[in-house]
Amino acid sequence: MNAKFKLVLASLAFVGVALMPSVVSASDGQADSASSGDNVGDHKHTLGNHAETNARAARAARTARTISGNGISYHNGPVMLGTTNAYVIWYGAWSPTSTTPAILTDLLSNVGGSPYFNINTTYYNAATVKVSNAVHYAGSVTDAYSQGASLSDAAVKAVVAKAIAAQTLPSDPNGVYFVLTSADVAETSGFLTQYCGWHSNGAIGGADIKYSFVGDPSRSLASCSAQSTSPNNNAAADAMSSVILHELEETVTDPDLNAWYDTRGMENADKCAWTFGTSYRTPNGSLANMKLGARDFYIQRNWVNANGGLCALSF
Repeated sequence: MNAKFKLVLASLAFVGVALMPSVVSASDGQADSASSGDNVGDHKHTLGNHAETNARAARAARTARTISGNGISYHNGPVMLGTTNAYVIWYGAWSPTSTTPAILTDLLSNVGGSPYFNINTTYYNAATVKVSNAVHYAGSVTDAYSQGASLSDAAVKAVVAKAIAAQTLPSDPNGVYFVLTSADVAETSGFLTQYCGWHSNGAIGGADIKYSFVGDPSRSLASCSAQSTSPNNNAAADAMSSVILHELEETVTDPDLNAWYDTRGMENADKCAWTFGTSYRTPNGSLANMKLGARDFYIQRNWVNANGGLCALSF
């Protein structure tokens, strides 16, 4: 299995607060990441850090050429330029009455062009060409347990490979393929016990394909949700929304795991994981911090690679 970047559990992230200094060293650029109006009293999963893999630490240690500044460094790898195409594979069994597909489709259909995704335009490649604020929801397919109800990391990649080989989804090097699993599906490398989602890349059909796993966390909602209520009256879908955008923005700025990350191996969204900034109350009493299309969402902040670096909801 290729190296992958994981979003650690909300509950573990909260435990990590006590271990984090209130002011982080300037080399990591995170002194500002715990500020800007976090609603600490409103929910218990506000702050946290990211569990690093050995592969990430090794990459950070051996990198020969970096461009540093704003608390995150460029390691000369590619970024995704132009419009990023988001594809979804609905894996498992999704009830016809579930609102999750509609909520997550709306999310991916409206994040492009938003002030939130505009944060990624502060990242660039070796020729200083910047990431664009353009995401296109390019379609979806269903997969009813082709790899079973218990997925390994390799099986997640196989799900993507199957869709591309069958030409139900195109082979698109500028795409991000999200394997979104129903609540009964397990991911055996640690979903709901170690992480909430991850992204990686690999050769599929001769192309460098970027893909991500995000599961429905209903079996342990507190592990991957910042609140028990939900702006869209579907707590699992709203929890998945935040994880999906976390993985999307990291994939765009670090698609091959060799572009943008800091001295601890943390990618842009990792540096702001489980922080949400200024929020507002929706009519049902839930917290939200942005509107994408017609829906309210509660989404983790992203790291702005400008002005010294900071966690923010817009740029």
